[in-house]
This record gives sequence, C-alpha cells and structure tokens, in this order.
Amino acid sequence: MTFVKAKKHLGQHFLKDENIAQKIVNSLSEDAFSKVLEIGPGMGVLTKYLFQKKNFETKIIDIDRESIAFLKNKFPDFKNNILEGDFLQQDISGYFNEPFAIIGNFPYNISSQILFKVLENKNQVVEIVGMFQKEVAERIAAKTRTKAYGILSVLVQAFFETEYLFTVNESVFAPPPKVKSAVIRLKRKQKYQLDCDEKLFFDVVKTGFNQRRKMLRNGLSKFQFSEAQKAHPFFTKRAEELTVDDFVEITNWVSISKK
Repeated sequence: MTFVKAKKHLGQHFLKDENIAQKIVNSLSEDAFSKVLEIGPGMGVLTKYLFQKKNFETKIIDIDRESIAFLKNKFPDFKNNILEGDFLQQDISGYFNEPFAIIGNFPYNISSQILFKVLENKNQVVEIVGMFQKEVAERIAAKTRTKAYGILSVLVQAFFETEYLFTVNESVFAPPPKVKSAVIRLKRKQKYQLDCDEKLFFDVVKTGFNQRRKMLRNGLSKFQFSEAQKAHPFFTKRAEELTVDDFVEITNWVSISKK
C-alpha cells in the first residue's frame, strides 16, 4: 500500500506540505508534558516528526482501518502505539496514565466535538495543537465584543489559554478543502476549575448565546434572578459582551436561586 485514499465521509484532507507539518509539531510545548496523542494521522505527515521527538511518547489513533494498516507498515517500530478506534467514543483515560497533549489535523466535521470531549476530560489534557477550519479557529480564539465570539470561545477559554498560530491555504492538502484552515494552540490554565457549578455554567453560556442579538434579560429569562440581580448592568448587555468571569458570576446567581 503506497497511499491512503481520502474518504469524504470521514472528512479526510491529508496535509502534504512537510514544512507546515514540522511547524505544527514544533508548536507543541517541549517541557510541559511527555505524552502526546495524535488524532486522525491519515498518512502520517505529522506522525513522522512526532516519532522523531525522543522526549515524547506518542500514540496515534484513527478510525480509518486503511490508515491504520498503512501507518503500521510505515512505522513498524511503533506499531504498538498505533491505535484503531473512534476518539469520540473511547474512554480518554485509557491512553496514558498521566496528563498528555493532543495534536492533529482534525477532520472539520468533528473538530468541535473533539474540543467538547477534551473539555470533559480537561484534568488529563494539558495542551492541544490542532488544525481547524479557519472560521472555527477564529471562533475559539475570539475576543469579547467581536462577531466570532460565541459559545465555543467562552467554553474553551474558561479552561485554556488560546493562541491563533497561523493560517494554512487550501493548496497544501490532498484533496484540497473548500475553505482555509488554521492552526491554534490551547494551553490549559494553571487554575482550570471554575468557581461555580461547571455543568450549569455550560447551560448558562449556551442559553445566553442562543439569542445572541437579545439583551441577557431576555436571553436568560428561563433562569430565576432576584430584582437586585436583574438591575445589574449585565442584563442590558448581549452575551458577546461578557467575559468568562462574568458568566461565572451569573452562574453562581442561578445556583443561589435554585437553593
């Protein structure tokens, strides 16, 4: 087998630019962890550089059986580190017995799901370096009061420092996607537990942005607030104007009203 056929239903667009591949791998922090998981390695353009880094123990996972067979043939010395499976369906604690980083040219159709899976397992994932659709990358790294700032921005930035690293053109993939791509780096915050009910926080953020053009007094109307709280300036703002800390404060108000 000399190559793997890209499968549309898996959202596969194989990176073919070696310089960009090396740049992505080199974007991983060198001293914050020693374990790395690559998701969706395809034909191994990132994998090659990951396996060259002796200070990392790298495992790779792909749902595509053809890719797995290709990679085991290409990297016979690492075949025990090449895993077939669906990252979204597996218990993330089974990969390593210590915190680890995640890297990948993520399939665009599941990239947000990968992030939500990471957020559920933030105790174990300390860093992510990933290729995303440019529009999604911009949303993840967006600042308040911008059009791109939304649910994904708040939920990711609650736990990770975000960096938009660089944009990648369509021509460096086979087959080329119809959109530009971007690489971002997420580093878990030193304090990554919120001072509120995190499940409720997710609900408050999602509810607030469901009607993002409305002021929060309308967008959050399903929750109970005191008259004094309703008089707070938060409620005359839109969700895109609030920081993570603002949403934490509102979540605590909701918690109190439920007691």
